[in-house]
Amino acid sequence: MQDDVSLLPGVSGAAIARPQAAVSDDPQRAALLTARMEHIPFCRWHMRARIVMGSATFLDAFDALSLAFVLPILVRLWGLSPLDIGWLIAASYIGQLAGALLFSSLAEARGRVPSAALATAIMSIMSLGCALAGNLPMLFACRLVQGIGVGGEMPVAAAYISEFSRAKGRGRFFMLYEMIFPIGLMAAGQIGTLLVPALGWKTMFLIGGIPGLIIAVLVARLPESPRWLIARGRLDEAQAIIEAGEASARRKHPDFRPLDAAAPASTGPAAMPPVAGSPRQRSRWAELLRRPYRNRTLVAWTLWASAFFVANSLNNWMPTLYHTVYGLELRDALRAASMTNVAQVAILLVCAFCIDRVGRRNWTLASFLVGAGLLAALAFGGTGSLAEVIVLATLSYGVVGSVNAVLYLYTPEIYPTRMRAIGTGLATSWLRLASAVGPALVGLMVGQHGIASVFAMFAGVAVIGALAATRMIETRGRQLEEIAR
Repeated sequence: MQDDVSLLPGVSGAAIARPQAAVSDDPQRAALLTARMEHIPFCRWHMRARIVMGSATFLDAFDALSLAFVLPILVRLWGLSPLDIGWLIAASYIGQLAGALLFSSLAEARGRVPSAALATAIMSIMSLGCALAGNLPMLFACRLVQGIGVGGEMPVAAAYISEFSRAKGRGRFFMLYEMIFPIGLMAAGQIGTLLVPALGWKTMFLIGGIPGLIIAVLVARLPESPRWLIARGRLDEAQAIIEAGEASARRKHPDFRPLDAAAPASTGPAAMPPVAGSPRQRSRWAELLRRPYRNRTLVAWTLWASAFFVANSLNNWMPTLYHTVYGLELRDALRAASMTNVAQVAILLVCAFCIDRVGRRNWTLASFLVGAGLLAALAFGGTGSLAEVIVLATLSYGVVGSVNAVLYLYTPEIYPTRMRAIGTGLATSWLRLASAVGPALVGLMVGQHGIASVFAMFAGVAVIGALAATRMIETRGRQLEEIAR
């Protein structure tokens, strides 16, 4: 059997998106398939899914941040005011809000793979549109539509990668995938620093658009999530994909035996994992706010809003603040701002190897508290020195930014398969709202109350996030079907 399951008849992402005529409704078989998937050790089957979907997530991050490294030039070229800048930044997040809701719903109905591929194609095509924009209204419109793709790709990709993960080591597996997002942000910063002053602002959008069209095709060729297929009752398709994973595991681990060929004690009904809902069961938005998911949902929404209000406001505004408020030359301002993403990658690397021991709740709580302290230091005496601003803003973004990645791990874990993409998508909609409101507020506050008031606001929001983190449930080491029955 070939390792590339897209070559199996009827198993490509495009084929899986089509409904089956006959839907099997066999709970025992569904439970056995889930157990077989959990039994597959890490192999090329997992790696391919993580690399290809991670490539789309890399471009998602690059496209999301590209505007920040273009703005210092557009401020002079188009005579943009602080309010213009705030609204231009907000345009993408308004689109991302719509994209998160649209594509998470599409992912539940049509599958993770076709939804992620379509979202990637939209954000790439509109990146090319941004490169052709000649004025503020045109760029605003292109960023708005591009945001639909950017907002749709991440929650669907997070659900997909989570569903491909085993309970054991899921935190590390997912966080190593999730690191690709801050690496994309870091790449945007470094490329923007080097190429924008030399080749012009349109370069950023061209780099974000052209490779994305190729990656969209690669995403469309990924195997569909077996857990989604099982939840939809499409057991034959799920079995074909799981068998391909078992074949891949045998090539890497010669001693590996599929679960149905293992010792009888491991395959009995008592060893079967719980099935996340009936295969015919369908999700409803309102279920997120009903027991037993109401408290989980409200806590998750607060965490997403708090973390991204701080992180995305810092990320989008710091290049312009360094250039306009502190008078750094363009290249120096871009270089200083790009260090925030370097710090986030370094902290996330530590997080990836600690998260399964420390736990999601403890990491999130500690990060919010440390971030609040750093931001408070900036607000109350740290804004007078450029060196202090660079160091404290970089560290505070790196720490709070690690929460962003943990939330992409945590949120898909707390919902069953039938509503995992919807739950994650709606949670990420709060990050879009916060990311739209935050930069607009910064634009107002910098002119009226000074930069210290901005950091004080960020510190207060981080405290709110820390309070919400105390109400998280711990999910480390638990199978998805156990966490969300």
